[in-house]
Amino acid sequence: MTREQACAKIEEAISQMDYQGTPVEYYRYGNGHINDTFVVVCRLNNNATVKYLLQRINHEVFKNPEQLMSNIVSITSFLRGKIIKNGGDPERETLNIVPLRDGRSYYKDSIGSYWRSYLFIDNTVSYDLVNRAEDFYLSAFAFGNFQRLLSDYPAHTLYETIKDFHNTPVRFENLKRAIDTDICGRVKNVQKEIEFALARESEVGILLEKQKKGELPLRVTHNDTKLNNILFDKNTNKPLCIIDLDTIMPGLSVYDFGDSIRFGATTGAEDEKDLSKVNFSLELYKAYVKGFIEGTEGSLTDNEIDMLPMGAKLMTYECGIRFLTDYLEGDIYFRIHREDHNLDRCRTQFKLVSDMEEKFDIMHEIVNKYRP
Repeated sequence: MTREQACAKIEEAISQMDYQGTPVEYYRYGNGHINDTFVVVCRLNNNATVKYLLQRINHEVFKNPEQLMSNIVSITSFLRGKIIKNGGDPERETLNIVPLRDGRSYYKDSIGSYWRSYLFIDNTVSYDLVNRAEDFYLSAFAFGNFQRLLSDYPAHTLYETIKDFHNTPVRFENLKRAIDTDICGRVKNVQKEIEFALARESEVGILLEKQKKGELPLRVTHNDTKLNNILFDKNTNKPLCIIDLDTIMPGLSVYDFGDSIRFGATTGAEDEKDLSKVNFSLELYKAYVKGFIEGTEGSLTDNEIDMLPMGAKLMTYECGIRFLTDYLEGDIYFRIHREDHNLDRCRTQFKLVSDMEEKFDIMHEIVNKYRP
């Protein structure tokens, strides 16, 4: 089924939502690659209009939409309570689910597509790229504050929406299996990359081992901490709301920190072919460390702070081996737009890892500078 076919019952889904007023218009919104997102415009009795966000959940990626929505309902309700207690605006500072007419949080239509709706948060903007260190600092503060607000949430009660998402040892074993089977005959093309990946086997289990020993606490983690998953207020440019909660699940705080560094503290695009343009930026790293630690406001443990540099390195390495695995298996997971696209992505991640290793002592010094 194509995405267009999967969205065929959008009007059926709209009819089930407990919207104010009468729906008069809907249109596609945003540039997400996984879910399908629309704005629904409803007209009230006084002729004013109100907007809602409507999404078709991609249940090919998220195999259990019921559990996914259970996580989101629980987390957004918890955040709403915290925001009200802190004197904030709960309709702008967190996502708010619009229930169905029967009170449920999602709708399964007559062709098997899953739908959910949120209040539309107006007068906001999101950014796809880090253009200024200040924006990266603000994003770090936002994700750090997200950690702080959820620091007393019982993370173990959440469902794992994508199994082994940040289980680096499992990702490593997947890579070794892809090398051994070599179903596309591509191993011969990437000996240098394979050697780089296998040479770091001793580090793949560091974070999970520390968790097992009780040295790193289980946290609520977002797991997709890119800049474009924050809504900024158009008037003040202050970070307002963390969005895209589909990958909310139990994890480690350093996962979220590390994924942000992987994505943002670089001088090149994720798929840049010219590796001379790809370097790890200590300036952007410093901005993010400062913002993240300030945002968490003392809610991180000393061990978590100690492991922030390793989180940055390991999340970048993990992403690199995922790109390499997908390349070896025939580009079946990550969408590609050109030949060797996943290989180019792999190489940028490994370049960043190599650069981080050279600057690792400085990365620790920066963390210690901003340690509470």
